[in-house]
Amino acid sequence: MQQDQLLPHLFRSEYQKIIAVLCHYFGFEHIEAAEDIASDTFLTAAETWGIKGLPDNPKAWLYTVARNKATDYVRRGARFKQKIVEGFDKEDNYEVEIDLSDQNISDSQLQMMFAICHPVLPAEAQIGLALRILCGFGIDEIAEAFLSNKETINKRLFRAKEKLREQKVKIIFPEASDIVNRLGIVLKTLYLLFNEGYYSSCQSTTLRKDLCLEAMRLNYLLIENKQTNLPEVNALLSLMCFHASRFDARIDESGEMIRYDDQDRTLWNDELIAKGRHYLNLASKGNEAGKYHIEAAIAYWHTVKADTAEKWENILMLYNRLLIAAYSPAAALNRAYALAKVKGKEKAIIEAEKLKLDTNHLYHVLLGYLYTGVDREKAVSHLQTALKLAKTPGDRSRIRKDLDSLLSNECK
Repeated sequence: MQQDQLLPHLFRSEYQKIIAVLCHYFGFEHIEAAEDIASDTFLTAAETWGIKGLPDNPKAWLYTVARNKATDYVRRGARFKQKIVEGFDKEDNYEVEIDLSDQNISDSQLQMMFAICHPVLPAEAQIGLALRILCGFGIDEIAEAFLSNKETINKRLFRAKEKLREQKVKIIFPEASDIVNRLGIVLKTLYLLFNEGYYSSCQSTTLRKDLCLEAMRLNYLLIENKQTNLPEVNALLSLMCFHASRFDARIDESGEMIRYDDQDRTLWNDELIAKGRHYLNLASKGNEAGKYHIEAAIAYWHTVKADTAEKWENILMLYNRLLIAAYSPAAALNRAYALAKVKGKEKAIIEAEKLKLDTNHLYHVLLGYLYTGVDREKAVSHLQTALKLAKTPGDRSRIRKDLDSLLSNECK
């Protein structure tokens, strides 16, 4: 890998690891210092490597520089010395013993994950901090993901950090008795992070694979730890694997979304489908089947390439269970689509119109599809409304093509 490609790659993979370890060492009281040290480490790398060339081991070089900068920070801060390093000797030998081993990095990221996903923070703040601290995303990227601006995101992250400080939240792994309670919030954050990538609210793109892959990476950290390798964790990773297996078939070269029925099934990733099945089997070892189990099972049936009656009957049955276990408008819309596959469009229209999701462009896209071949005028009307409500260029382009197809057929 060339230098101009290596540094961005290392930033994405190592920045968040350095921050997690430094935050674990410093505490939330000095989270900004940890971020500054990590950022300054990469700035130093860009300047030094540009002049002297790449070191033999770039990753080890970054860790050494980060450790040295952390030591300098300790030496400079009198207040920091009093609160954090009072045990150092009187000769001012403030050498920082920061463990940057793979095991400690993994442990620190897990501890940070539980700290960020603390119930004192709202969901948006949890996801924002996860993107910033655990995934290494820049403020611009987070603002884009939330369809917001830099100032709003900076304020949100600042308030979240202040809240964690005020509540004296510790960056530690929860007690065994508290893991199950806290794990639910962690999984919800990862689920929302993946969903933001899978169907992004960002104006410029519909699918953001980077968000999805980060959610999968963090989920896998939970699976690698014995205390958090639980059925619902495996169910969530199974769900992510099944969805990720169809990434290459969901979006065309212009960034336009390809509907499920039109996807090229040869582009589905068989390796990820196999991994999804593996984690779903592990998830089935528990005594309960929750929301993630049901969604993973639905996602599994969507990876079955043959369009059989059995497939859609199972999907419809699972959506019925999901709506009882955890109702959401998205699940209700998807159930209506499955109902059309099983019982026909007319019955699906009756159920879909009961939802009354008038401000949701996907609701109108669904009704446009359901009315196609049933009532052309209503199909056109719903697609026109969907076009006005759609946020991404890819969505608008897809809807416009469907609309043009209907109108052109009307002229024939």
